[in-house]
Amino acid sequence: MDNNNWMKQLVMLGIGTTSLVADKLREVSDQLVKDGKLDPDQAKAVMDDMVQQLKSEQGSWESSMQRQLRNMLQDLGVARQSEMDELRGRIDRLERQVRDLENKLWR
Repeated sequence: MDNNNWMKQLVMLGIGTTSLVADKLREVSDQLVKDGKLDPDQAKAVMDDMVQQLKSEQGSWESSMQRQLRNMLQDLGVARQSEMDELRGRIDRLERQVRDLENKLWR
């Protein structure tokens, strides 16, 4: 299982959702300005605040998704990359030891 691929897809989903919400907010803001219900400067200030809040929430959403995905993978028993690297290192050392012992036996 490619954990990074899933993570990238989740992040892209969050980015796409944020982008969609920002676009809809702009449409509503533009319509309110057009209808004369909102001053253009007020609309810009509101939009800037909303977009900033969305970006902030996106960051916490991404962190939350990463944490949940890590927990889920851990519950499923999927090894972390660091664990896999450690096991590869141990296997390499064991193979080297076996080769050394074989070489000593054949001398």
